[in-house]
Amino acid sequence: MKLALDPYMFRETPLLELPALVAELGYEWIELSPREDFTPFFNHPRVDDVTVASFRKALAVAGVGVSSVLPLYRWSGPDEEDRQAAVRYWKRTIQIASDLGVDTMNSEFNGNPRQAAVCERMFWRSMEELLPVFEKEGIRLVLEPHPDDWEEDGKRAVDLIRGINSPNVSFLYCAPHTFHQGNDCAGIMDKAGDLLTMVHVADSFNHQGSSGLRYIVNPPGSQVTVHQHLDIGQGEVDFDEFFSGLERIGFDGIVTTCVFAWEERARDSSTFMRDTIRSYLDKWATPPTFVAP
Repeated sequence: MKLALDPYMFRETPLLELPALVAELGYEWIELSPREDFTPFFNHPRVDDVTVASFRKALAVAGVGVSSVLPLYRWSGPDEEDRQAAVRYWKRTIQIASDLGVDTMNSEFNGNPRQAAVCERMFWRSMEELLPVFEKEGIRLVLEPHPDDWEEDGKRAVDLIRGINSPNVSFLYCAPHTFHQGNDCAGIMDKAGDLLTMVHVADSFNHQGSSGLRYIVNPPGSQVTVHQHLDIGQGEVDFDEFFSGLERIGFDGIVTTCVFAWEERARDSSTFMRDTIRSYLDKWATPPTFVAP
């Protein structure tokens, strides 16, 4: 098992200084999420081969590995020109991941739930172009249904990923999205089984609670999608159910801390999450073995 940190709260740290910071925080793995000097949201990567090589050296010096690279592009949006651009960006990012020696990439379905049929067609068109590239590079793609994606439901997402019919594509369960995925953590995990290879760990409130008034949006009926990425214990996700579900299905993949809510205390949040996740895993009948870079 790999315990990784999504360092988004540290995105102002220069790229080449990031591995040393992650090591200082007690993590051996990074989930490299979008940042302006690497793979920004929805735009072409901003690094050249020299920078990629320098970053790989910095990782080696710090004793830190990249568990996965997370790009986010409009590869299933309703606009064909955007989709074609996203495929080009994906291809460059896959090459970067390969040059870093990374064997896993993860992302979201993206798109628009109000145009789900169109977005699904765009998704399959993009997969037809990109899947051969993933397979050629030997890189696994792990997908999650994100709030406001064209597919948000966890169980339907598992079926969709199974329909891709490739050993290179698997499922990511994101704990803070529990209440958007169907609020059935155990059922989704059991349905996914071996297809579940990666999890994101953070807490969130149930937006459907209190008769749908946990969050009040003005004007009423506005089309917004709200969730949080909080420290464990600050929301309503049942982490006993979450971690017992992982143990029940024999999970042995990537566990990523992905708290985004506390930039003013990012270090304390990151170390708290590291220790709390390990305490849950230590309760397993056979505690997992952590893999070093």
